[in-house]
Amino acid sequence: MAEDSSHAADVLIIGGGIIGCSIAWRLAQAGMWVTVLDRSEPGAEASSAAAGMLAPLGEMVEPPDFSALCVASRSLYPRFAAEIEECSGHDTGYRSDGSLLVALDKELEEELTEVHRRQTTQGFILEPLMAVEVHARVVGLSPRIRGGLFVPGDHWVDNERLMRALVIACQRAGVRFEAGHAVHKFHVRGEHVTGVLAENHSSFTAKTYVLAAGCWSGEVAGELGIHVPVTPCCGQMMEFEAPRELPFVVRAGIHYLVPRPERRLLVGTTAEYTGFEKVVTAKGLHSILEGAVRLAPLVSELRFLRAWAGLRPDTADHLPILGYGEIENMIFATGHFRNGILLAPLTAEIIADLILKGSTSRSIEAYRPTRFRESGD
Repeated sequence: MAEDSSHAADVLIIGGGIIGCSIAWRLAQAGMWVTVLDRSEPGAEASSAAAGMLAPLGEMVEPPDFSALCVASRSLYPRFAAEIEECSGHDTGYRSDGSLLVALDKELEEELTEVHRRQTTQGFILEPLMAVEVHARVVGLSPRIRGGLFVPGDHWVDNERLMRALVIACQRAGVRFEAGHAVHKFHVRGEHVTGVLAENHSSFTAKTYVLAAGCWSGEVAGELGIHVPVTPCCGQMMEFEAPRELPFVVRAGIHYLVPRPERRLLVGTTAEYTGFEKVVTAKGLHSILEGAVRLAPLVSELRFLRAWAGLRPDTADHLPILGYGEIENMIFATGHFRNGILLAPLTAEIIADLILKGSTSRSIEAYRPTRFRESGD
């Protein structure tokens, strides 16, 4: 391969979602030359299609070590968002008002009781609420609500604004973006990648490569003969115009309402394993609406604005893939499933440490890329 020095970098990141961009930003801040390749536009896939909930405390996340990882990343968010806003000059829509979980039936009531027990045992503050207290905090919720749980440590962010601001912060730090460059082929010598060939026959070289291509990571890794079981999980969402801004995220099981600026309200979601088909369907929207109206009847009267779908990168064990694998100069940072927005600050810290220092203080053994080969998945 004839090397094009204009496409050479210290680090080449494959994937321009929030994970890839967060890593690129941290590395560029440390003085490295970073190029980001993306098959479409940076942040145009799952990172912009998500709801932006930063909510590790309101769920019984398993295993416990992964729950701790999620909580640690949420703790980084105030500084992470503020720094992006300062570097980009743009708002990220980060909100720390807390989340309200409600129970519409006995099963959800028991689940919230267990969430409260488990999290308070760990020293976190969660506030149990009677039904009358739930209605006092948010007007328009279902009269069927049996009780709730207020979680001050669960926050949220406008992920679309966050992505736009993060890309600007990256550009101002010197990151080079190459949009519309899906990777077609790797050039390998021994256990090292020496370059990649992308669309339009563009070639890129770097000292270190980071695979952060979301649900396409499995296909990209397959070009190297590496088995990484990353599966797309389609999630559909809807947006409405509300008469007033909701004060918190409100969630009942898998159904949720997420406030956005300008009195917008996000409602979601679905979880469909239909390959790389990213479509909005009548069945999906019906499921979302049915759950949302059951949670908050006022939704049925709201003005509809839009609907969309995104592909989350799931793995065989629903855990992310982090660290070095079989190729000595390639690091994996993918498979974050429903937690990509949440885990972006900590993932960036971990991967930057591996590249800049050769190690990380965080234990990532459970997320090593080779675990699937060892388990036979």
